[in-house]
Amino acid sequence: MESVQAIKQRFEIIGNDPKLNRAIEKAIQVAPTDITVLVAGESGVGKENIPRIIHSLSHRKHGKYIAVNCGAIPEGTIDSELFGHEKGAFTGATGTREGYFEVADGGTIFLDEVGELPLTTQVRLLRVLENGEFIKVGSSQVQKTDVRIVAATNVNLFDAIEKGKFREDLYYRLSTVDITLPPLRDRKDDIHLLFRKFVADFAHKYKMPPLKLDENAIQLLQKFRWSGNIRQLRNVAEQISVLETNRDISAVTLQSYLPVQGSNLPSVIKDKKSESDFSTEREILYKVLFDMKSDLNDLKKLTLELIQSGSSKVQETNQHLIKKIYGSKENDSEIDFEEEPRASLIASQNNEDLYQEHDDNYLFAETVEEEETLRLEQKEIEMIKKSLEKNKGKRKAAADELGISERTLYRKIKQFDL
Repeated sequence: MESVQAIKQRFEIIGNDPKLNRAIEKAIQVAPTDITVLVAGESGVGKENIPRIIHSLSHRKHGKYIAVNCGAIPEGTIDSELFGHEKGAFTGATGTREGYFEVADGGTIFLDEVGELPLTTQVRLLRVLENGEFIKVGSSQVQKTDVRIVAATNVNLFDAIEKGKFREDLYYRLSTVDITLPPLRDRKDDIHLLFRKFVADFAHKYKMPPLKLDENAIQLLQKFRWSGNIRQLRNVAEQISVLETNRDISAVTLQSYLPVQGSNLPSVIKDKKSESDFSTEREILYKVLFDMKSDLNDLKKLTLELIQSGSSKVQETNQHLIKKIYGSKENDSEIDFEEEPRASLIASQNNEDLYQEHDDNYLFAETVEEEETLRLEQKEIEMIKKSLEKNKGKRKAAADELGISERTLYRKIKQFDL
């Protein structure tokens, strides 16, 4: 069995972090078996090295090794890619095609981004893991395959299971052995080693002297979060190697190549409003409706008193209500209430209809005391009764006398069961 150091040299893995060494040790230990392995870790940490190590140290090393990026294959064709298809199975299937599981028989398949597999494909994959059987797309013939599967993911599969995007039984079949690679920010002592390796490689590639960081630049390099991990570090090393003529790099120069922390990440947009947002909007709406109902009741009270008592007396005793409803302009006191009593009552009734439509949809605090509401309703009932008796039950005449529409009068009669 090869040592961890020998494996790192063989596969050009840089770093001495204990978590990295433990991940390589586990890969070496499981390689001689046919156990399925799930490699976890953030994007850019080098997960693709683990299945290569496992395959090269296994008895399948002379068989085929196929790496499949599950997230890069369209959902409509991934079954065909993995399991093959028969001629005429779908539009464009002009011939029979062998899938990866047929081609890699006796070897190893690395399924990268396995969390992106569609649910229908997950069912097919589960069957391969359980009994080594699969069926080509468009075929009814069961075929056998002897394939070692190593999968990798950069997403939390437990979250995907809870959301119904990943099968729980498939997860437990894939994760017989878990190998987790640490993110670069947890390997601070390895960051400078990796940077030196990259700049040396680029210096040889582009035929130029290698870069050298001063102490402050090294500290900045180690403190940076590196959300893109090794891939991001390599890109920064290549940029500086190509663009900088001065090969001694200071912290100021390095900082100019580093993005503002978090700026290189996509913005997270909420697709749903938070409960606090809805609560605030609801409170504002309740307040508006509260004020609306209060104004409507004041208007009803004032209008009824105008009809019953005459405008001059009402203007003197209800100046605060008049100003509240009609505003405080200078010419408000000149309004002729006796010429417009019917219009006011109609406006009141129409607004009341509008309010009733909202009342079914929103619950809010009662704005007028129950006793006052009952008194107003009683007055309405008395007025309607008197008008109907006076006009001998003729609703149109009674409605005209009350200054309301016949439809509103009919609704009132039904409402008060007259």
